[in-house]
Amino acid sequence: MSVQVTHFETPNSLSVITGHTTLVGVIGWPVEHSLSPVMHNAAFAATGLDWVYVPLPVYPDHIGEALRGLRALGFAGANVTVPHKQAALNHLDELSHAAQVIGAANTIIVRDGSLHGDNTDAVGFIASLAGAGFEPAGTYCALLGAGGAARAVAHALADASAMQVCIYNRDVSRARKLCRDMAKFHSNVRFEPASLDEISVISGETDLLINATSLGMWPHTEASPWPRELPIPGHLTVCDLVYNPQETLLLTQARSVGADIVDGLGMLIHQGAAAFELWTGQAAPVAEMRAACLEALEVGPS
Repeated sequence: MSVQVTHFETPNSLSVITGHTTLVGVIGWPVEHSLSPVMHNAAFAATGLDWVYVPLPVYPDHIGEALRGLRALGFAGANVTVPHKQAALNHLDELSHAAQVIGAANTIIVRDGSLHGDNTDAVGFIASLAGAGFEPAGTYCALLGAGGAARAVAHALADASAMQVCIYNRDVSRARKLCRDMAKFHSNVRFEPASLDEISVISGETDLLINATSLGMWPHTEASPWPRELPIPGHLTVCDLVYNPQETLLLTQARSVGADIVDGLGMLIHQGAAAFELWTGQAAPVAEMRAACLEALEVGPS
């Protein structure tokens, strides 16, 4: 009896999918824009693992069925992206501490028939800052946004012993709620809510500005959360979680006044590397993952 196989191209090699290939993927709606398949398939090629990572478009109302399907189809796990990160929590057997604090899961591990939820966004963010030479301990931080990404960043900064995190959002009630939620787990950090309209008067003692909104994301590259007519304080380190384009208008504004900048690609890669290690038990080939992402973004490795 013959075995039918499927060939597909990865950034680094020609691979073959068989009945022995281990499956993982990304659940989202939509998912066609995701760099995760490119990044993870490059990692599997670099490490010689017989694994493949596939996009899994799942309509918002079907997240429970999709997660149960992972177990039924023999998947080793999956990433979860918008709009499913929070809804996924209701369908998992076990949650990591990070997933509980953040209130969202971006990584699922299928183990012994159970679905384990984790969140690697926080560790990915801190690794990205470390790569840029920024240490959050004892710092004052301004965080723009109060959605899922902002929750992960707020937890990450608190875990890394930041002194204060001021959360700016158009709907201040959401910022207040995020502050309350984080304060339950992090009594050593001051969380303060504010309106996004107030960022132009951020405290002079602020060290780090993070954009966790979608402002500036392709194709709306002309947008920025910072007023165009107002220079960004040059002493800041400015981080934008948007990675397409790699240098957003916000980062261009920051660069123009000599501020240090951190783009969003680092967080994407490092959260992916953490998920890779949770699934495989092997060290992630971060350099190859970055190169694949840069190629996909048509930037070219630097």
